[in-house]
Amino acid sequence: MRARRSTTLTLVAIAALALSACGNPGSGGGEADPTSSGTSGLATCDPIAGEKLVVLEDDKGLQNADNIIPAVNKAAAAANPAVIELLDTVSAALDTDKLIELNKAVDIDRRTSSDVAQEFVDTEDLAAEDGAVGAGAPLVIGAANFSESATLAEIYAAVLRTAGFSVEVRTIGNRETYLPPLADGTLTAVPEYAATLADFLNAQQNGADAESVASADVDETVAALTPLADAAGLAVGAASAAQDQNAFAVTSEFATEHDLTTLSDLAAACGGLVLAGPAECPDRPFCQIGLEETYGIEFADFQSYDFGLIGQAVRQGEAAIGLVLSSDGSLAADS
Repeated sequence: MRARRSTTLTLVAIAALALSACGNPGSGGGEADPTSSGTSGLATCDPIAGEKLVVLEDDKGLQNADNIIPAVNKAAAAANPAVIELLDTVSAALDTDKLIELNKAVDIDRRTSSDVAQEFVDTEDLAAEDGAVGAGAPLVIGAANFSESATLAEIYAAVLRTAGFSVEVRTIGNRETYLPPLADGTLTAVPEYAATLADFLNAQQNGADAESVASADVDETVAALTPLADAAGLAVGAASAAQDQNAFAVTSEFATEHDLTTLSDLAAACGGLVLAGPAECPDRPFCQIGLEETYGIEFADFQSYDFGLIGQAVRQGEAAIGLVLSSDGSLAADS
């Protein structure tokens, strides 16, 4: 359900990608009855409008671990181990809150990815200790065609330049477009997403119907990804704590009113909820079906929106909870 990363709708990150072609706002079913209780006996929790969204913790691991991870051409990694070592310093410095701030700076504050990347490298003190290790060797960092990937690619490039590499950044396109040049060495490295890449390579190597190898556990997901990457001519670095995956948000006023921090809290407190999501959400295991089966959350209504309009629908009180991306810049504390 991601409008930015291509994959199959059975994956977390993927789920967000296919949703750029969704229904019209408010095209769901009937109105929830604000005075009724759900079949669980819980009182219906009406939407509460507010300016700030908060993501409820996925405490039962519904979503797979789509942590940012560097993917590097295997031959380049073997020839110069410093490349992965330097990119791993980026992973060590990056978490989801920082990724949100990076996205806010580009998507909301309208700064360039290169300026935001250089500021991040300076602030996090990521410059290489040995500024000559690269000895002017040329590297090409690839980026997918969305702003988060471009900013991460610029961060990779900025760090590698401090080690003396001569680095170019190229925006290539989607995963199907940039993985072949990454495998053949035309590209040196690309910022990737652990769960999405693992299942993408698994489907390539073992068939479209191959069972998912990703899970909510990032270590297990990377362990499954590593041999798949190796077979594809890639090496992967360390996964960061930063995640860009499906998440579910309510307004801060709604969370305060019902004392919510997790999706389990929501399931225990509220019935008869109105859910906002893309048109495919009711049929997807990482969206409404997953919320119902994994958490036992009860919905009285579903409202369909284009992906970019879901957050605004929740803010305006048209739905109590909505599908968002965990790294969305609008989730920044000062948005």
